[in-house]
Amino acid sequence: MIIPLKVTSFLFSLLHSLTRLEERSYLCRVSRAQEILKSVGLSKTETRIGLVNLFLQSTSALSLQAIESSLEKLDRITLYRNLRTFESKGLIHKAVDGTTHPKYALCDAHCAEHNHQDNHPHFHCRKCQKTVCLEEVQTPSLSALPKGYSLEDTNLILSGTCPDCS
Repeated sequence: MIIPLKVTSFLFSLLHSLTRLEERSYLCRVSRAQEILKSVGLSKTETRIGLVNLFLQSTSALSLQAIESSLEKLDRITLYRNLRTFESKGLIHKAVDGTTHPKYALCDAHCAEHNHQDNHPHFHCRKCQKTVCLEEVQTPSLSALPKGYSLEDTNLILSGTCPDCS
């Protein structure tokens, strides 16, 4: 089959334009990741930029396994160190979902170093196993504990079926 020169030229031009759009999108994500790392005083290494981009692109909390499979060149020790650093700097938080696998999600703008303000529930879908932060839903205040109790942490886990699986 012979493809006319005009069609070939058009297809090449279209492919080139799509490639340039993908490059711009990638550069915007890298730039955003670098801004985030700079805002918390962390060096902008390739590994950290990749991790922040992964969290920026994700619509749900990420398990260690999902992170490892997405960032192939990363060894576990480096991954764990960076996750601990990100958590202590207020970039990510553990998304407790009632499973035995820890998951992590980006913090909102109210979190700061050693001061997480993620007082929102996490929804765990029993069908697809995704966990999402429901930041628009506030947890009830638990300030009236019985005498002798000291509250250090709260986790509200909601489980059921997500909109994608309904």
